[in-house]
Amino acid sequence: MHFLSRTQIITAFGAVALVFYVLDLVRRRKLSEDYSLLWMIASLVVAVLGFSTPLLTWITRALGIMGESSTVFAFGLGFATVMLLYLSIRLSRLGQENHALTRELALLRHEVDLLRTAAAPGPPGTAGGERA
Repeated sequence: MHFLSRTQIITAFGAVALVFYVLDLVRRRKLSEDYSLLWMIASLVVAVLGFSTPLLTWITRALGIMGESSTVFAFGLGFATVMLLYLSIRLSRLGQENHALTRELALLRHEVDLLRTAAAPGPPGTAGGERA
């Protein structure tokens, strides 16, 4: 039987606590479901690695890493890098959409201003919006 080290226990329970925290954030509508899925998967992977000593040892040896805790740290660092890249892509797309919406709003405001000036009453003695 393989015993869990203190680091594995802390890591595993920390990951489980993170799963519950992510679920609570989704429940309170502070975190959207698409992001929560990424966090849940990452937390579950870390929890499985933390609770499964043989699997963690096998992955550590297969990757040529010196210690099991370094393997868990490497997975966390990889997840953070992927998450930062994903958020950068989403932020870039939102910036482009914001720019397009701003242009469209400016055009609509311009059209509204033109319609208001065309509908404004002309000088006295003219009918409606007709101009002399």
